Amino acid sequence: MSCIRFNTPAQLAQMRAMAPAMLTAEQAAVLHPSPVMTQSKIARLRLLATDPNPKIRERVALDNHTPADVFEALARDSDDGVRACVARNENTPCDVLRSLVTDPSETVRGFLAVNFFVPEDAMAQLATDRSRTVRELVRWKTELASA
Repeated sequence: MSCIRFNTPAQLAQMRAMAPAMLTAEQAAVLHPSPVMTQSKIARLRLLATDPNPKIRERVALDNHTPADVFEALARDSDDGVRACVARNENTPCDVLRSLVTDPSETVRGFLAVNFFVPEDAMAQLATDRSRTVRELVRWKTELASA
């Protein structure tokens, strides 16, 4: 066991004083802007949405710039993980989120239940879901939102 201390309290205080202040999200966005979304990037998302690897399709389903028609196609994907990513994405169109309320996968419906952008009518349907887990997630999100 070593008793060597690598940073004394004075050194730690000095490092804290020299550290930059935490930035707000808005300040960080100004300092580090996202790249511009171009038509070629949209075309790449469309191409990747048809990739045989479901992990690639999941990434497209999580992208903020995925077009609505691609979300619609991914919501019908044979892979549960891809559909779960569509259900998680805050940018998924409301009609696509509504279509996932009756998804056969409890995981997909569970992610849908905790997405704050799911329309109220879909949430009402999820509140009576056949899965206890999904119903509990709806209850948890409702309590969290009202707190």
